Amino acid sequence: MRLMSVYKSARLGLFGVAVLWGCSYIMSAYLLNFFSPTFLSFARMGLTWLIVIALLYSKGVLRRPTKKEWLLMVASSVFGTLIQQPLYFKGLQLSSAANASLIYAVAPLVAVFMERIFLKTPWTAGKLAGGILGMIGVVIIISFGGGKFSLSSGDVYLLIAMLGMTISMMYTPIIAKTLSLTSINIISGGLSIALMAPVAGLDVFSGNLIVSSSVTIWLILLVLALITATSNIWWTRGVAITGPGTAAMFMNIPPFISLVAGHYLLGDAIHGAQLIGGVLILFGVFVSNRNFSGDSVQVSHTR
Repeated sequence: MRLMSVYKSARLGLFGVAVLWGCSYIMSAYLLNFFSPTFLSFARMGLTWLIVIALLYSKGVLRRPTKKEWLLMVASSVFGTLIQQPLYFKGLQLSSAANASLIYAVAPLVAVFMERIFLKTPWTAGKLAGGILGMIGVVIIISFGGGKFSLSSGDVYLLIAMLGMTISMMYTPIIAKTLSLTSINIISGGLSIALMAPVAGLDVFSGNLIVSSSVTIWLILLVLALITATSNIWWTRGVAITGPGTAAMFMNIPPFISLVAGHYLLGDAIHGAQLIGGVLILFGVFVSNRNFSGDSVQVSHTR
C-alpha cells in the first residue's frame, strides 16, 4: 500500500511538471525577446540551481557521490545539458516551434524502447498505445494551430537534442538506487552549470550576447527559475520512481497546457480539433499508467 501511494504521488508530481512546463514555454518564448537564447538558458540554470539548494539542502540526505555515481551524473548531464540545451535552441533558430513539438512528441516512444534496451524494463501495450495516442494528439494540436511541418537542418539538431534528453533520463533510476534524490538534484544542477558556462561564454566572445536591464524582465526570469526548480525536483523523483518510459508519457501534455494558457493569458484562439488532440494526449497518459507493478521502484531516498 505504501509503495502504491509513493507511485501515485510520483505520477501526480509528473502531471504537475507537465502543467509547469506548459506555462514555462510561454514565459521562455516571451523572455527570448530580451535575452540571447544561450544566456537565457544559462541564467535560468543558475537561478534554478540556487532555488533548488534553498528548497532541498536542509530537507534531505546529502553526501559525496562515489566515483561510479560521479561518472553516471556527468554522463547524464552531458546528454541532458551539454547536448540537449544548445542543440535545442539552435534547432529552434533554424526550424520552428511546431517542428520541435512534433519531434519531442516522439520522445515517449523512444524512451520506452531505450528503457527496454538499457534498463531491461518489460514492454507493455499500455505504454506503446499511450505513446502513440500522445503523439497523434500533439500532431492534431500543431496542425490545427496553423503549424506546418517541413524538414530542415534545424530538425536534425532538434532530433539530436531529443535523443540527448531521452538518454539522460536512463541514468536517473540507476543513480537513484544508491544516491538520494536531494543529492542528485543539487549536484547535477551544479554539473549542468559547469558544462553550460563555456557555451554561454561563446555568446560574449562572438558578440551575440543580449541581456535585458529591466527589473520587471528579471523578475519574470526569477519566477521562471522557481517554476523550473519545482518541476526539476518533481521530474527527478518521477523518473526515479516510475521509470523513464512512464515519465516520458507526460512530456506530451505541455503543448496542450500551452494551448489553454495561451488562450486565457494571451487571447489565442482554440479550435475544437485541438481540444480533441488534448483529450487524446490525456487519454494516452491514462492508458500508459493504467497498469502498475511496484517491482521496479527502487529509490535510495524519496527525498
